[in-house]
Amino acid sequence: MKHTYLFEPAVWSVAGTFWRADGEPHEAVGRTEIAHRPECWLLSGTLKVLSSPPVEFVHAYWIEPPGPQGGSVRWTFENAMFGKLQGRYAVIGPSILSVYGCEESGYHGSEHLAQLDADNYRSTGLLLLKDRIMYSWLMMLKRG
Repeated sequence: MKHTYLFEPAVWSVAGTFWRADGEPHEAVGRTEIAHRPECWLLSGTLKVLSSPPVEFVHAYWIEPPGPQGGSVRWTFENAMFGKLQGRYAVIGPSILSVYGCEESGYHGSEHLAQLDADNYRSTGLLLLKDRIMYSWLMMLKRG
């Protein structure tokens, strides 16, 4: 099955569970839009964690379009809290794996996107600060 997330422009709804460093789970909802331009792909959106008080993460990734081999792409995301995260998405069979980090801030992590069908993915991941887990998540992504 051909991957649709990242590789086709679309809007994805996001819903699932977000865990803080203390292990407390919170419901989370969001939206991600993927756009393709000749010079780059853009992934942007929000994730709202329904904690008390609620917390909203805003993200905008700049993704290099794949080269002739097409198996992996580099990406960059920058904000005041995490610094400049740089990573790579790699297609591995029915999965897309992302590994990322920022040497200056010490943040790093990974995300696994499992394709369930053309319109649905399951995302699991974690963000660490040096050797401490800050956040982890299990989200369902639905296209449309």
